[in-house]
Parts: sequence; structure tokens; C-alpha cells
Amino acid sequence: MLDDHVRFRFADPAGAYAAVSLDCSPAVPGPRGFTAVDGHWELRLPRPSLQRIEYRLELTRPDGSRETVADPGNPLRVPTVFGERSVVELPGYAAPAWLRAPAVGGSRRTLAVVGETAAALPVTVWSPEGSADHDPLPLLVVHDGPEYDRYAAITRYSAAQAAAGALPAHRVALAQPVERDAWYSASPRYLRTLVEDGLAQVTQEYATAGPVVVMGASLGGLTALLAGLLGAPQVGGVFAQSGSFFRVRHDDDESGFRYFGRISRTVEAVLDARHTEHPLHVAMTCGALEGNLSNNEDMASALRRAGHEVAFSRVPDLHSYTAWRDALDPALTDLLRKCWGTTG
Repeated sequence: MLDDHVRFRFADPAGAYAAVSLDCSPAVPGPRGFTAVDGHWELRLPRPSLQRIEYRLELTRPDGSRETVADPGNPLRVPTVFGERSVVELPGYAAPAWLRAPAVGGSRRTLAVVGETAAALPVTVWSPEGSADHDPLPLLVVHDGPEYDRYAAITRYSAAQAAAGALPAHRVALAQPVERDAWYSASPRYLRTLVEDGLAQVTQEYATAGPVVVMGASLGGLTALLAGLLGAPQVGGVFAQSGSFFRVRHDDDESGFRYFGRISRTVEAVLDARHTEHPLHVAMTCGALEGNLSNNEDMASALRRAGHEVAFSRVPDLHSYTAWRDALDPALTDLLRKCWGTTG
């Protein structure tokens, strides 16, 4: 139920629970504990400046045992990398139209990139229907590729945009994060493996037209930017969503992460840059209530100062694949048009 609050209700006619609380992002302001009222539990949460709230319920029994479940009274669910969650869609929210639009078909083939990383880097290349390997097409490289495809429908996006003529037909290289924390934390070995060995192998297997564009979210957003800086001018565009641009002054709560020092030192070096020989087209999105918003805004300003072209968008959502999916158009679409044009 909605007015100036979001109202949650959990039925408990037998009084089986001693407490009920809301499990959602700490970025959502307001109370978490429900109040017992005549056989059910209620919570009035002040309406946040968001269009969606993903959540679960934490149920506590009289003996102190707990379980966290999706809301049985809400049929609207969303799959995430942490399991299924319930979701409240607030007035004004609409899923992207491209999810329902006509789309071209496509095929997939997986390559194993051998470079400096201990494990090979699997890259699955999606190609639009009717294209041959020798047909030169633009290339979009996606960090966390399998997850971006499963939870944010990235190849569906590409297929729909190509079908509509909004973008030229292009290939999508889905890079799999075998050792995500180690690779996506400003690892020089991973970056060289991707930019040198990976792009060499993919472009040898598939004819490529125009500059490569690299994208990712969270740690993948950081990695996409670093890959762009390393790989320019072959890489001409970067799309970073909710980038994990850790800094000592802003991210004390992240300082326990094993690779925090390496990331923060690399981020400071990028922030300190005052010039670039190879300007990139960069697009960035970040949730308006995300804890890393300031870091993303600082990075956008620093990249502009160094000479890169940067478009930055705040979005009314948080740190999730659905949020990143919903921000693909127009942010990624505009970036790819700048890099590739609109027709094949």
C-alpha cells in the first residue's frame, strides 16, 4: 500500500513469530522492525526517493532462530545473484520497453583466452543472426557477462536495439569472472589478459568494425574503466555502472576488502591524471542513494578534467542488476551511438 509511506503486512494468525523485520539495502532510509497487530505484522516505511525496493523478510521465532524469506504476500519477485527477492514497484516505475520489443536472433560461441591470469578467461561471443564471422561488426565487451545476460538481459538489449535500428548490428563478448575479486580489483595481469590477449583473440576470430566498447558494474565498472584507459585507442568507449572507485577518505567500510589498497591506489592515480593522449567516450550511471555516489561523481569530474568525454546519470534505484538493466537505455544507447553511429 502506498501514500507517503510504503506499507508492508505479514500474516501471522498463529503467532508463530516473535519478531519480523525488513531485509533490504541499508541505503533505504527508515525503520526495519514490524509491529504486531491482531494476527499480523505491519511496517510503515517512509517512501524513499526510489522507483523500486528489493527486499526480503527476516522472521524470528520465540526460540531465537531466524529465517529470511521472500514476502509470501507479494507475488512480485526478482532473481538476483543472492537469490530471489520480493520487489515493490513504486508509482512511475516501468520496465524498459526493449524487453518486450521485437529482437533479432543470435548465436553464441565460447572462447578460452589464455594470458597472464592463472586461469583462462572464458569469453562467450554473441553474434546477431545473419552475420558471418568475417563480417566486420562493432564489439561490446561485458564484464560479469553471464550475470549481465541472466539478470540484466544485455544480449536482449542488443538484439532489440539492432532490430529497431537504434544501433547497428553488433557482437557482445560476455567475459566470465572466474576469479572475480582478484581480477576485478585493478589487477594488471587481468587487465593485460583482457585488453591484449583477449581483444587480439576475439578480433582474430571475428572481424571488428569501429572502436571497442567495454562495460561493467560495481567492481566490473572499475575494471571496465581501467581496461578502457589501458586499451585506448582500440577501446574507444567505456560504460561504468555503480563503479567501485574505492577511496580511503570515503570507503572506510570497504577497507577490509582484500584488494582495497590496490584499488584505492589505482583510483587515486586516475583521479590525479590531468591529460590523456587518447580521449574516451565514457558513460556512467549510479543510484542516487548509493553509498558510492560521491566516488562516481568524483571520477566523472576527474575524467572530464583529463580530457575524456563523460556523461553521468543518477538513477532512482540502487545497486542491483535490475537497476543496471533499467539504465541501459538511454545511457548505453547514447554512448554506443557516439562510438558506432546508428546504422550498420
